[in-house]
Amino acid sequence: MHSCLSVLCCVMSAWMVSGAQASDMAAPRGVVELFTSQGCVSCPPADAAFAKLAQQGDVVALAYHVDYWNYLGWVDTLGSKENTSRQYAYAKMLGRHGVYTPQAILNGREHTNGADLNGINTRLKQLQSTAKGLTTPVHAAVNGEEITIDVGGVPGQTGKANVVVVYFTRQQTVALEKGENTGQTVDYWHAVSTIQTVGMWDGMTKRYVIPATVLKSQKNDGAAVLLQRVKNGNVPAAILGATVIMAPQP
Repeated sequence: MHSCLSVLCCVMSAWMVSGAQASDMAAPRGVVELFTSQGCVSCPPADAAFAKLAQQGDVVALAYHVDYWNYLGWVDTLGSKENTSRQYAYAKMLGRHGVYTPQAILNGREHTNGADLNGINTRLKQLQSTAKGLTTPVHAAVNGEEITIDVGGVPGQTGKANVVVVYFTRQQTVALEKGENTGQTVDYWHAVSTIQTVGMWDGMTKRYVIPATVLKSQKNDGAAVLLQRVKNGNVPAAILGATVIMAPQP
């Protein structure tokens, strides 16, 4: 059964570089993936907390709108089956039988209430001081029609990880006309539109080059690069490193 929890800028311009290039954010403290829905009555407080998190500038913050609350009368305008599938995959990794909103996944390793901003920041700080933090350097930049991604080597690092690019829209305001949140107007930050696996990392320093086409599309103005381990071929697991780039501004 899906259950809905009863509770629930460093300024963005620092992420943007005018002209032809946009460089990545420096040394993020962690990755927060929020699973939320416009149709979940407990989600607006989490969406508000997440907006603050996204604007901190020191966390890779991604909001995945799921589609399983659509039956309550409002189809999430930012939701997708792909986002729902990612949440179920995390549930499998965590050994859980179900999913809920608002759920926050921290560094691909553990979950918590997505509305608890103080708790999320505290836990990220704790993870940062351990091997469960972001231990592998990841840098990215837009160079003309390409995005270059550089992943550092880590002495003693074993195993492989996927290089995953998650595209998002910086901010959108949506008026909710039906469902459990009827009448509310909510600001949604970093809503994910597309997830792509663009390469594999084997522990050695490596550069990946991909087209910048998706980042420069009208609905995407940012992208997170996640260095993420997988289990059984397709189940997302620990995130070892990450960064964010924003599309070049006119």
